[in-house]
Amino acid sequence: MKDDAFSMGGGVGVLPGPAAGRPEARAEGLGGRLSLGELTRAVGEGAIDTVIVAMTDMQGRLIGKRLTGRFFLETRCGPQLFCDYFLATDMEMTQVPGYQAASWQKGYGDFALVPDMATLRALPWLPGTAIVLADVTTREGLPLVHSPRQMLRRQLARLDALGLVADMAAELEFYLFNESFEAARAKSYQGLKASSWYPEDGHIFQTSKDEPYIRAVRNLMERADIPVEGSKAEWSAGQQEINLQHAEALETCDRLVLYKNGCKEIAHGMGRAVSFMAKLDESAAGNSCHIHLSLRERASDRPVFADAGAPAGMSETFRHFLAGAIAHAPAATFFFAPNVNSYKRFSAGTFAPTRLAWSIDNRTTSFRVLGTGKGLRFECRVPGADANPYLAFAALIAAGLAGLEQRLALPPAYEGDAYLADDMPRIPGTLHQALGHLERSAVLRQAFGDEAFEHYLHCGRWELGAFERAVTDWERLRLFERC
Repeated sequence: MKDDAFSMGGGVGVLPGPAAGRPEARAEGLGGRLSLGELTRAVGEGAIDTVIVAMTDMQGRLIGKRLTGRFFLETRCGPQLFCDYFLATDMEMTQVPGYQAASWQKGYGDFALVPDMATLRALPWLPGTAIVLADVTTREGLPLVHSPRQMLRRQLARLDALGLVADMAAELEFYLFNESFEAARAKSYQGLKASSWYPEDGHIFQTSKDEPYIRAVRNLMERADIPVEGSKAEWSAGQQEINLQHAEALETCDRLVLYKNGCKEIAHGMGRAVSFMAKLDESAAGNSCHIHLSLRERASDRPVFADAGAPAGMSETFRHFLAGAIAHAPAATFFFAPNVNSYKRFSAGTFAPTRLAWSIDNRTTSFRVLGTGKGLRFECRVPGADANPYLAFAALIAAGLAGLEQRLALPPAYEGDAYLADDMPRIPGTLHQALGHLERSAVLRQAFGDEAFEHYLHCGRWELGAFERAVTDWERLRLFERC
């Protein structure tokens, strides 16, 4: 990695692989960003017939509407009404009681999806289809404060008030399976055929076998103007990582949610399946979403993290910001690890962190400082691949800003195996613990505002309660006969 770069380490006509002949496996459409004029021409020529208007729900999934291209243009690309229950449900789309923003008592009314036309692009893996991401507002046009994209926008506005811009990137890991989503579901997700049978970290031969899918993703993302650095196998059998190039924070999150959804759609078209679940099996490595962050001045583009005259080349701004990210990480962890399963990833000796310490290029700590000069940044290793990137980025920025405001002192860098650091604070080990830290956080309450803060507390409490009511296969196996 070059010190002056912020880096994380061909066209496709038909997706290769066993299902390439099926209509749903074809990628016949345009690709890349579209201006309104280009969309108008493409719709008129029949090259695009469908426009998806989408947002993410609290869980990070793309949801929205498919509109005919004609209708989207006739309505002048205007707001689309959408039921407000979509930001008041759990993973099962249950109408969760107790939310102040949406309920049966309030009649589950509408909010508005306002297309952000800067995000408009053609999806080359879906024939004749374009997509535009939307900001969520009330019917009166006010930002819906608990919508994930607006949560991030609020923190970016705080940075902007200081004249700062966040450049960010994230490394999303996933597992690739040689069977379809439908087949995996029919087997209750047990005994699935991973794309390899042995640990494959960095292996070129095994990744050559994975190339029909991985190459399709790399090239199709490039065509969709989601720039890719490269790909590699991760540690466990079937585990993959495709790294996207860094960008400003909002753009990076937009790319991540399109990429994650696209990975699933491309896999489905090829008769394969992928999973971003944080911990698929106790014997396998977890799927992470390591977040890289640096700051620069908006007016001059001057990086503010680097200071050649300071210890380790780290500016006072960097030290305060990183100190805040560490100090408030326990409260932010719910946004990094939003599911009960998320916490099973935090296991010693697995490259997932367990201790809240920072280091210079040491993968046993939660925060790792990388690069020099313009490339100086830190990597937050706490989030899992199941995190909603808008919420995870928002929480990380809010924590760092608190460090700046409070002028927090950065503790010494940790050296050695942080898994053995009994004197260092732990990452919350359960969803229950993380919610306890969040409940007590005046910093995140102030950063997000009372309404959004309470909305996500309720979300976490409901998720925890749903798990606590469930009877698992582990319990039946352990207790059915022997208790």
